[in-house]
Amino acid sequence: FFFFFFFFKQKTAYEIMPSLVGSEMCIRDSSYTGRSFLTVQAKSFQFSKPLLMARMFSSYPEHKVLNLPNLSPTMTKGNITKWYKKEGDSVSVGDVICDVETDKATVGYEMVDDGVIAKILVSEGAKDVPLGTPVAVMVTEAKDVAAFKDFKPEGAEPKAAPKKEAPKREERKRERRGEREEAPKESSRGEGRAHISPQAKRLAAEHNIDLSEVTGTGPNGRVLKEDVVEYMERAKDKPKEKPQEAAKGEPKKAKAPVNIPGMPEFIDIELTNYKRVTAERLTEAKQTVPHFYVSVECEVDKLLTLRSQLNKISSNKITINDMLIKACALACLKVPVTNSAWMGDFVRRYKDVDMSVAVQTPNGLITPIVPRANLKGFEQIAKITKDLIVKAKDGTLKPEEFIGGTFTISNAGMYGISQLIPIVNPPQACILGVSGVEKKLVVDESKLSSPAPWRIASRLTVSLSCDHRVVDGAGGAEWTQEFKKLVENPALMML
Repeated sequence: FFFFFFFFKQKTAYEIMPSLVGSEMCIRDSSYTGRSFLTVQAKSFQFSKPLLMARMFSSYPEHKVLNLPNLSPTMTKGNITKWYKKEGDSVSVGDVICDVETDKATVGYEMVDDGVIAKILVSEGAKDVPLGTPVAVMVTEAKDVAAFKDFKPEGAEPKAAPKKEAPKREERKRERRGEREEAPKESSRGEGRAHISPQAKRLAAEHNIDLSEVTGTGPNGRVLKEDVVEYMERAKDKPKEKPQEAAKGEPKKAKAPVNIPGMPEFIDIELTNYKRVTAERLTEAKQTVPHFYVSVECEVDKLLTLRSQLNKISSNKITINDMLIKACALACLKVPVTNSAWMGDFVRRYKDVDMSVAVQTPNGLITPIVPRANLKGFEQIAKITKDLIVKAKDGTLKPEEFIGGTFTISNAGMYGISQLIPIVNPPQACILGVSGVEKKLVVDESKLSSPAPWRIASRLTVSLSCDHRVVDGAGGAEWTQEFKKLVENPALMML
């Protein structure tokens, strides 16, 4: 449907604006605020003729496409684990519309504008969604929601269509010709193997089917798409073959217990995105970071006594780990090389200590951060760590609460272990492993002349894992001595 317009030199009631499409121009009535506008074809945006041809088309109401955000420095994709809003729901600034599982943790997608969710483009449970993928559409008014019922992101269809339609047309032509041209080539290469049509190969690959088990009904025993479909139908009627096909096609998904002769029953647990990335990073750290380890025993009787006294007046319960966090931070200031990061072609040394604290959660290990731990007291550290542990286990940590850190402490003393030697968390240079407190018989220097020159002391073992590219052996040993001095004389941490 076309319209014709005359353009005069005098001022008109129309605005002329560049369009987003090539050399087109948009002409919109300045008094019109609706959803349609005119596009006029013009070369080089010049109107050299008084008569031009235009076409009218409808656009969507004013809206905003919400893309999958970058919630982690190493994030390239994420999983949509849960939607809290549905189409037609109003949202305000700060509202969480969905949970996104990143390579670090599950993070809420918070809104920065007010509006109404018009369309959800990525369903709940979607996995490996690339960074920047449109996940939803937001409008300003609820009356515009209905207009987005069939909305699709721009550019999604044009890219997919050529890849799918062209091969299908070629395959149809080949099947009509009986694949006369391709069959001789395959027979000469195959040396007696059955010929296979491209559609059959694709379908078999998608369902992980061994084509040697499929009987071809085409010319010269050629395996056609119909033969693969028939094979799949027959397989559905064989319950015993289902577990085997599932194991081949979906190795990462959890499966029901199966029986293997000579083996106990088992189930395969699907990896979360966070667990998979954590495994990759730990493997990379152990293989690429040159580790060395320094261990020392510390007597903690004075530390336990001070903790007991402080808890009588503190509004937050102070744990041994809270006091060890403070000792670590102060030791890092005494030996700055341990509070550093390997950056590839240089070493970054930090002035303050952001202490990463290892916390075990249902989804795996995560390290929320106590910022500027060297500047905080025991009570303040206790409050921060308590809040961080609750958030970590609930999966509500914000990215800034667990991304970064300059030094890590991992305490497994509650499990009664005698030693923990952890893996360095790159790019950090050091991580401290803490064991449980044990009662031990030690020599009492003040009673050497007595018949019983010993006493019972509470001791724990700590092991410092270091990146040898950043910290030398002497530096690691010096740090453990500073740490031991602070733990055995906790009053020094209060100066």
